[in-house]
Amino acid sequence: MRFDDQVAVITGAGGGLGKQYAVLLASRGARVLVNDTGGSVTGSGSNTDAAADAVEEICRHGGEAIADSNSVTSPAGGQAIIDAALRRWGRVDIVINNAGIVRDAPFEDITADRLEPLLDVHLKGAFYVTRPAWKVMREQHYGRILNTCSAAGLLGAERMSNYGAAKTGLIGLTRVLAAEGADHNIKVNAIAPIAYTRMLAHSVDGAGQQDDTSAQAVLDDLVGQYLQKLDPALVAPVAAFLTHPDCPVSGEIYTVGAGHVARFFIGRTKGFYSPALSIEQVRDHLDEIRDDAQYTVPGGPADEMSELFATILANQPE
Repeated sequence: MRFDDQVAVITGAGGGLGKQYAVLLASRGARVLVNDTGGSVTGSGSNTDAAADAVEEICRHGGEAIADSNSVTSPAGGQAIIDAALRRWGRVDIVINNAGIVRDAPFEDITADRLEPLLDVHLKGAFYVTRPAWKVMREQHYGRILNTCSAAGLLGAERMSNYGAAKTGLIGLTRVLAAEGADHNIKVNAIAPIAYTRMLAHSVDGAGQQDDTSAQAVLDDLVGQYLQKLDPALVAPVAAFLTHPDCPVSGEIYTVGAGHVARFFIGRTKGFYSPALSIEQVRDHLDEIRDDAQYTVPGGPADEMSELFATILANQPE
């Protein structure tokens, strides 16, 4: 599966997951714009060497790439990133929104300075980079977009309310763009990666220590053995597949780690219906409402409305 003559824009690609995506796509023929500000895992500072080093590695192995250090956190930055790819290669086929930062803390300590930078990088950043690329993709009637979400938001994780909120906002963006892109051969999916990167290391280190030193030693050993299996390179094949011309799916979420791939989906239980619903009925039928034995997976709001109307019609008096 190759990407010859295609142009990929990957944010946060100076290291970690983004670099693995860039290296793999370039090795399969893609021309890659490596975007990275070179900041710390919490978003402070900058260093253009990160993107330049990734590009040097790609070119050393026969690939074609350029470095970009514009920030994704503003409309101007997003436009500049896409413009750089267009100036060099005249097209954009793939956008992978991978740039991210973390600032973990208990919810009561999540002040604006911990929330807003994460929304700026993760959620707004994806908007600002994708929007100018979207125009190009609509005109060429082709595009592949991959957003990065997280189990921290999908499933919940302590101390990550800011990160989880920003990442899960990208699921809404993914689903809407998949619907809007369907008639233009633009496919949009999301990936929830599990990989040992700077961000994961930062979160693990900040998770707190056990009071019992022997128990902490055992935990550290187990964590170390587990983390060694979480090679970011094992996530890259899924990112590549979801951005390949042959990818048949859109609007979906895939979780990937240590060579394992699975799909997250949004399901709807059969539920309970009453034309005169009361608080007490919700209480009394809660198990039935929550029972997932006969769930469905609506493709969109219209599907859910169809299910609702079907339930109403099925319960009409004779």
